[in-house]
Amino acid sequence: MNALQPWHIIILVLVVVLLFGAKRLPDAARSIGKSMKIFKAETKDMAGDKDKAAETEEVETKQLPQATTPAPAASTAQDKQVADLQRQLDELKKQQAPTPAPAEQAQKNAS
Repeated sequence: MNALQPWHIIILVLVVVLLFGAKRLPDAARSIGKSMKIFKAETKDMAGDKDKAAETEEVETKQLPQATTPAPAASTAQDKQVADLQRQLDELKKQQAPTPAPAEQAQKNAS
């Protein structure tokens, strides 16, 4: 009683092809591969972070904390920069918004 025989695999492949279509399968396989690659990189980073956390914990206990306060002029300059960037972002969003076709506009006006 083998659980998985070659004809089971063939039937499974045929069902997958019928469900998803031959055109979507390469894109699906590519996206699964990218996801696996990202997952592996993140798990390696998590394992590396544990080691780094232990090292930095030892270093932090030896160093004295330094208190820094931002200058008021610097915070207003940063606020201005943030406001400018937000304005630019809003302008880009307006430019990228798709304009409806004249036929769609006529239908909206008629309704």
